[in-house]
Amino acid sequence: MEKYLNSIGLKSKKAILKRVNNKVKNKVLIDFKKLILEKKNKIIKENQKDIRLATRKGIKENLIKRLSLSHIKIDQIISSINTISKLKDPTNITLNKWKRPNGLIIKKVTIPIGVMGVIYESRPNVTADVSSLCFKSGNSVILKGGSEAYFTNKILADLFRKSLKKNKLDQNYVQYVNSKDRKVVDHMLSNMKDFIDIIIPRGGKNLVKKVQEISTVPTIGHLEGICHTYIDKEANLKMALKVILNAKLRNTAICGATETIILHKNILKKFTKQIIQKLEDNNCEIYADKRIRKIYKGNSKIASEKNWKTEYLSSTISIKTVDSLQEAVNHINKYGTMHTDSIITKNKKRADYFTINIKSSIAMHNTSTQFADGGEFGFGGEVGISTNTMPPRGPVGLNQLVTYKYIVLGTGQIRK
Repeated sequence: MEKYLNSIGLKSKKAILKRVNNKVKNKVLIDFKKLILEKKNKIIKENQKDIRLATRKGIKENLIKRLSLSHIKIDQIISSINTISKLKDPTNITLNKWKRPNGLIIKKVTIPIGVMGVIYESRPNVTADVSSLCFKSGNSVILKGGSEAYFTNKILADLFRKSLKKNKLDQNYVQYVNSKDRKVVDHMLSNMKDFIDIIIPRGGKNLVKKVQEISTVPTIGHLEGICHTYIDKEANLKMALKVILNAKLRNTAICGATETIILHKNILKKFTKQIIQKLEDNNCEIYADKRIRKIYKGNSKIASEKNWKTEYLSSTISIKTVDSLQEAVNHINKYGTMHTDSIITKNKKRADYFTINIKSSIAMHNTSTQFADGGEFGFGGEVGISTNTMPPRGPVGLNQLVTYKYIVLGTGQIRK
């Protein structure tokens, strides 16, 4: 196994030695898109194999939902690739340029990061998105998908490699680790720092935690998505109701789904019954604090501190009361995961206070937390969402997959 993985790492390093111009990059992506369209039925057939095996293994419903591909989802993958192909090449861009008194000219220029190692569960769309984004940004990628999506991931990776070959490029820009051995992940994290420049985990809390704890390579990612929607005392309550239902229930299995609603005390009498009834009408389980249940219980259960710390990824939500905007911000900064948090209010000053003071990588005003997505940001796709304090933060798309170097141009200057 060690020999096999090190061989993959070496091939990835060699692949990026030859730079590819943007015209050729886009041709590869367009050909990849065409291959997916041509092989759509075959992809779905492979995906059905994965779903049957995952169901037999008793894998959770939310993971199977992420695993499943339909004609509509494949069309979304194709659309994402198309968007990426139309984006500007993020490499070799001069970010800044200046001249020193001694005549030296200094430029800050973007360059690829190198070799990306992506370890992910369930989501086969990640194979297509990550391959496209990494290649377009001049990086190579080593893909280690979960065994539950083996057949789907493999066919998508093979199609990208076929597109590379068609354009007479090194196929090792994209490599898929064929082994289902769990020790593969340990080796990638602990023994491949000579080959891999960045590790990106995409999956459940246990996977991400493991990666962050044992990786000897820098990581980009987030542990959990405990996202909040705060309904302010000056909110448009009709808007608030619409946004909350979308933020929670549009897709409960994504990391941008709202897990806790925070209500200002001044709107409890007007809004509590309305929101609880609407959520329950949509089969949503509710944990609410005592102040909310005093006004209207419905079928809600009493919330405890454990609920404020929980990422449900299902049709379950917590509801919390606060006395002030500041208390809402404090609650989010204490229990949130610096992912995505939204305020619903008509008052711009209060919205500004919220967006400035929460620590989240994505702060929103009058909109659904489900927009926390690289595709929705116009990035074409994302390799993940980063909640790291250091950049990149938020959706990690094309322009976040580069680093930079300083180029210093002289005419024979020496330092005195």
